[in-house]
Order: sequence, then C-alpha cells, then structure tokens
Amino acid sequence: MAVLLKQLINYCNTLLAPDKFRDYCPNGLQVEGCPEVSRIISGVTASQALLDRAVELEADLVLVHHGYFWKGEAEAITGMKKRRLQILLNHDISLVAYHLPLDGHPLLGNNAQLAEKLGLQVCGGLEPENPLSIGLAGRLNSPLSADEFSQQIAATLGREVMHIEGGPERIETVGWCTGAAQGYIEKAAALGLDAFISGEISEPTVHCARELGIHYFAAGHHATERYGVQAVGEHLAEKFELEHQFVDIDNPV
Repeated sequence: MAVLLKQLINYCNTLLAPDKFRDYCPNGLQVEGCPEVSRIISGVTASQALLDRAVELEADLVLVHHGYFWKGEAEAITGMKKRRLQILLNHDISLVAYHLPLDGHPLLGNNAQLAEKLGLQVCGGLEPENPLSIGLAGRLNSPLSADEFSQQIAATLGREVMHIEGGPERIETVGWCTGAAQGYIEKAAALGLDAFISGEISEPTVHCARELGIHYFAAGHHATERYGVQAVGEHLAEKFELEHQFVDIDNPV
C-alpha cells in the first residue's frame, strides 16, 4: 500500500498539532521526497548513519525527533549538512521531524511512552497551569528505594543511569521530561515530588538535587527519546497500511 506524502503530512500535523508549540526548528516536512510513501524508517536523529540505513532499506520517508534547520545554526549548506541533504535529495527520500510536539503528545509522545515503559502512573503535568506541559508528574505503582528505582530504569532502557541522591529513602512520586530537560528539576521539586528523571545532566543539576531534596536520574538523551518516534511510526503504519521500521543508531549521550 502507499499513501500520498501530502495526505500523510496533513494527518501528522493534525495528530501532533505543531502549531500549538513554540519550537526551535520547523516541525513536519523538512525535506520533500517522492510524492507517495509506502515505507517509513524512523529514528531519534537524522544522522548520516540513519540516512545511509534508510537508503539501504529503500525508504520513502524518514521520520525523526531531531531533524534539521535549528534556530541559531549556520545557514550555509556545506559540509555535514550538505552531505545529509544530498543523500535525501539524491534518493528522493522525505525527511519529517517533530520535536516538542512529539515530546508532548499525551499518548504517542516521548514522555507518555517513557511512562508506559517504566510503569509510571501519569497524574498531570510538571507545569499544572500549562495545558501543553511537556514534562509529566506521576507516581510508582509501589514505593521503591532509590537504588531499586535506578536499577529498574537501567534495565528498561538498557543503559547505565546516573543517580544524584537528594530525596527521601523511598520514592513514590516522580516527575520526568525526556531529553535535555534537566532544568525542569526545579519544577519537580516545587511540586514536592520525590524524584525527577531526564535524559541529560549538567553541573548545576547536582546541586539542585541535593539542595532541593529530590533524587535525580540522568537516563540518557537518546535512550529516553527512542519511544515516541517508534509509536508514531507504528501508528502511521497501521492507519495507512504502510511498512515501518525503527532504526536505533547507538548514542551513549
């Protein structure tokens, strides 16, 4: 089966509502390829390695969370950017990217999918007054020690987790926001949560955790953001009877 590219993009834009978000990049179709789509390759980032794999798999469209044309980047199409765009154009492959809209979708988004993987009950947003809150707050099915919770996250995501101790002996309430969202730790602490999970850690995060009395778990930018794009890819494949394959390009960050 195949679907018109325009029809697919219109559906994705309705599903993920990018116009509601103030983002750092264009969301939706970033590079136009062939007018019909039958095979989708998804991945976290539109790296050269992912594009090479898409060519091997004869993809019509690459769906990612991290695409191109970020605010503040050099505008000239040279070097790495030129090579990436050239392979898409040479092989008539479309590039579709959703950043914040993919983080925030209540069912298919990175944060919703991470909650499902970790068995977290969603109780609301990290910003309760914001209906488009990216980060979420919730609770564990049963309290765990910090070590037990750290081991659970590591086993689920398949990578080592950095734990900064700062909260209570037993963890019951948790906030989370995938990717480079360590700055949200203060919002989690303000809600009185026991722990906060994100992808990355920075120098101030350690002091915030200790001084605000909250556990912090850095579980990896890439690792925490693998699941939303897979969920959207599978959703599109089912709705339009397309082929879909997620390609996980290893990234230790």
